[in-house]
This record gives sequence, structure tokens and C-alpha cells, in this order.
Amino acid sequence: MIPPALLVTSRASTFDRSSHGATTTCAASPMARATTTHSGLSCPVATRKYLVRAAFLYGDYDGLGSPPVFDLHLGVNYWHTVNVSTPGIDVTAEAIVVVPDNFVQVCLVNTGAGTPFLSALELRPLKMKFYPQANLTQGLVLDVRLNAGPTGATDIVRYPEDPHDRVWLPWVTAREWKEISTTKQVDSADDDYEVPSAVMQTAFIPLNASMNLEFTWDPDPRPHDPSPGYFMIMHFSELQLLPSNALRQFDININGVRLSDDIRLFYLGVGVIYNEKPYRDGNYNISINATANSTLPPILNALELFSIMSMTNFDTDSGDVSAITTIKAKYHVQKNWMGDPCSPKIMTWEKLMCSYDIGTRPRIRSVNLSSSGLNGDISSSFANLKALQYLDLSNNNLTGTIPDTLSQLPLLKILDLSGNQLSGSIPSGFLKRIQDGSLNLRYGNNSNLCTNANSCRPAKMKCKLPIYVGAPTVVIVVIVSVALTLFCLLRRKNLGLMKNSVKPQNEMRNDGDTSLGLETRRFTYNETERITNNLQQVLGKGGFGYVYDGFLNDGTQVAVKIRSESSNQGDKEFLAEVQILNRIHHKNLVSLIGFCKDGEHMALVYEFMSEGSLQNHIEETVTQDA
Repeated sequence: MIPPALLVTSRASTFDRSSHGATTTCAASPMARATTTHSGLSCPVATRKYLVRAAFLYGDYDGLGSPPVFDLHLGVNYWHTVNVSTPGIDVTAEAIVVVPDNFVQVCLVNTGAGTPFLSALELRPLKMKFYPQANLTQGLVLDVRLNAGPTGATDIVRYPEDPHDRVWLPWVTAREWKEISTTKQVDSADDDYEVPSAVMQTAFIPLNASMNLEFTWDPDPRPHDPSPGYFMIMHFSELQLLPSNALRQFDININGVRLSDDIRLFYLGVGVIYNEKPYRDGNYNISINATANSTLPPILNALELFSIMSMTNFDTDSGDVSAITTIKAKYHVQKNWMGDPCSPKIMTWEKLMCSYDIGTRPRIRSVNLSSSGLNGDISSSFANLKALQYLDLSNNNLTGTIPDTLSQLPLLKILDLSGNQLSGSIPSGFLKRIQDGSLNLRYGNNSNLCTNANSCRPAKMKCKLPIYVGAPTVVIVVIVSVALTLFCLLRRKNLGLMKNSVKPQNEMRNDGDTSLGLETRRFTYNETERITNNLQQVLGKGGFGYVYDGFLNDGTQVAVKIRSESSNQGDKEFLAEVQILNRIHHKNLVSLIGFCKDGEHMALVYEFMSEGSLQNHIEETVTQDA
């Protein structure tokens, strides 16, 4: 509740906020919140150039009776220091800027002199031709906008008289000036400012025809920029229909330096005079003087004074801003995520890391949302963070499948999805990147996630039951049967009963023999290394050699047994074993997918069994029986 003594206007009083900060709605996008440290407002706009106006009316919301002082930023660039020196008196800050994105951020920055607040925020789209002094590298901060001529101190002109809702304040003049006016329309639609006719219909001239129009201007100091540049824009129109022998002609001088000379006006036409290069003096003396040939005194209809706001600080890449803002809204992120994600650098969003390359906009390179209470599926907006290198979504309650679009992020090196409720299989794009070593994917503790081809088969395809039922007896019978079969086949081979053999590729070329047309696939040693990611993960070891985990190009998980140098098996024995294994098919034996005989390198590629080794099951059964 605002004390009655502090109420000034009903418009302003309705916007005062509580000590918890200000909440403002812009168009259809309620995205603003003022806090004790940093706040931001993002509002979609239809044009690249627009007028931004913020109002502040201290209503003693904190009960301290002491208005705060804080900084105002437009995006990541300093705009204005807000100092509400008197309770009940509103302060306004206005800027004209060009922003290349489809949003603009207004930020309130706590400087340690009280909690920032916001009473009103207005955005007015402008034509791109308006105020050519405003461009991508500099904006215009309004110092004063005056309407010359109105006699009443409350005669303010704004919308609807000004379609662009600029606020034209009445210029309270010295006694040596007088007002002239007309009821006829003054058309300024063709110039770069479109000053409303209601403003141009009044003007000041000196009381004495022999006098000049002179005034001074002392800009307020700006601690952040002791010598900012200033633009002075003066608007003129001839309001009197002059006889043929009358002439109004004048010069303009700023601090004794000629700005423009021999200015003549057309009846009800408009003229604009401004400095093309910014002034950087501490104070200004403006003199509008009639020329020697003039029969009438000079005239002035309106005046605008602006300081320059540098827009050279880069804000975050617009694509990254759009993506992270969508992510924030989807998961209701409870972190201090306000304003620009990466700029200023000291205000980077919590749990975000950004890259700052010279001459380019900052990019989001790391997002850590581990243990953040995230629910639902993985947002597709993560895939729009094109510079992302590290993404941690572990220990949340994320569900659904892993989007393959994340594997297409070119710079992504680490993706941690462990400790969630994800389901489905790992997309092929991830498997390829895991194989080539370009991505570290962490997916443990997702009970419904298929980590290989076998575990994703329907339940009826799984063969857990034969492994566990009667394990001691069945396992022994199988081992004996297989051993006898192998012994007989090897014996037949040694007796010369086998007329064909499998030869290495180079041998086939040299002697003209052909292979036996086995269905088993033959791999080169380079392919074997690629399948196992350079023999990275060992599954076990036997008399033949080590067994390694691997993935084929189609994502099928396999077990690759590489012959060790200490193995006594020769080429012929190895190829004979390949032929035997190719003929053996049993539900309790893993299938042979392929083999490698490349020079001295030999390997067997088996179907991967996700239920562990036979030894593990025997030991487990014995332990349970005991």
C-alpha cells in the first residue's frame, strides 16, 4: 500500500511493487522479475528500432522512507543510473535503440544502495528511418524533449497526438521570449522525426525583433562515462504567412561554433538541424541569431537533447538465448537465471559457462543442471545450443527416449544422463560418436534404458530361464557335449576328411583358392580396432586371449576375442575353428558373427551376452546352494 502522501498520479501509483521485487508483463510475454542483485525483462518486438521507456515511482514499499539508487542496463550495456531523490516524484529513463534480435532485455542492477524496483516499462516500435543517429553501435538516451510555446506547465503532448508516444514537455521560458502559434496543420510526415503537428503548431520568438534566442544546457554528470557524446536536435516551422518583403533568416551557434547558417523556412513546412558528430563539452551555450538580411527574429518550435549510449558490448548469441530461455520455462529452473545468460561476464547465469571470443557474441558452452529436479522428457532446445561442449542432466527425473539430435551437436564432448528414468535404446548417432571417441556418454542408473541390441528384444526372446533352472546339471551336460563335438570334428580334420579350408585374404589372392562361402563375416584388423574403440574395454580373458567390448556400425554390441602372442594356435587351427564355430548353433551358445585373419592378427567376433559369463552364473548358483 502506497502512503497517500506519496501518490502523484494514478497511472504511476498503480505500478509500485513490494520489497520482493517488480513483476512486469510485456505484450504476451511475462518474463520480468526484479531481485536484490540482477533482473531482466525480455519482450518480443516487431521492429529493430524502438523507443524504450522505464518509469520509477518510490512508494515506500520497504517502509524505510529512503529511495534506492541503482543502475539500469539495456541488454548488457549501461543505460542510466536511477536516483529517485524525492519520494512521490517519478523518474523516467528513455532510450532509442537498434537491436538486431527479436527481443530486448531491460536489467536492474543493484549497486548496494537499496533494492531496485520498476514501476512501468513501455516499448514503442519506431520506423527504421527515425533518428538516424541511433544504430547498431550506439543508442540515444533522452536528456530532455521540449515543446516550445505552450503557456501551461501541464500541457504535455504524447499519444494520440504523437502516434509514437514520445512525451513532449512544455518549455517554461524566460520573459524575453514569447509564443506564436497557428491552428493550421504542420505536416512532418516526410522527415526523419515526424514531430506531431500539435508540437510544431507552437513556437518561440524573441520579444524584441532585434534580439536572439539564447539558452544554456548543463547535462547531468554520468559517473560511468565522464564525457559522453551529445546530440542536439532542433525542429523548426514557419507559422506565419509572410508578406513578400518580409524575411526570416537565421544562424545557429553552439559554444561559439557555427552549426548552420542562412536558415530559411517554408510556411507550415518543417526543418531539422542537428550536429552530425557528437559534442563532448561539459556545458553548452546555444544561440539562434537573425542574419543581417533578416527582417524577422529567429524561431524555434521544439528541441531534443540526447546523450550517446554505447551498444558495443556483445550480448549472448540470440539462438543460444532463445534455446536456454525455452529450457528455463520448460523445467521451471529455480536458479538466478535472469537478464542475459553470458553478459556481463560477472553476471553469467548460475551453472552456465560461456565462451568469449574476440569480436563475436558469447556462446553457451556448458550447462550443468544436475540434481535440479527436472521432470519430463529431454527438451529438444538443448540441440539448439550449437556451441555446447558439456551437458550434465544427471540425477533428475527425466523420462522418455534420448533425442538423437543431441548427437549432432558438433562440439559436444560430454553428455551425462545418468540417474534418470530414460527408456528406449541409445540412438545410432551416439553409438557412432562413442566408437570414434568424440563423445563421452554417461547413462548409468537408467533402469528402463536399453544399452545393447539384446536387451531391447521382446521378453519372449530372452533366455534367462534356461540359464538358471537346474544350472549345475545342465551346464555340465552342455560342456561335455560341446567338448565331444569339437574333439570329433578336429579329429576328422586332422585325418584329412575336410577337403576345404578358410584362408587369409592374401592367401586367396596368391594361390587362386576360393573360400567356402561361409555366412560368417570377415573383418580386417583395422575394422577390429575400430569396433573395439582401440581395444578400450576388456570383458574377460581366456587361453586364446583377451575379450573386448565393441559395437558394429549398425549399433550391434559384440564381444571380440583377440588372439594373444602367447597363444599356441596356428593359422590352420584357427581357420578350422572358425569353420567349426560357423556350423554350431545352440540356444545355450553364443553365435559367431565374424572373424579376423589379417596377417598375424587373428580374432573372433561373437554375439554379446548381457547376462554375464558362464563362470559367474556357476559361482552364483553354487553360492546360493551353499
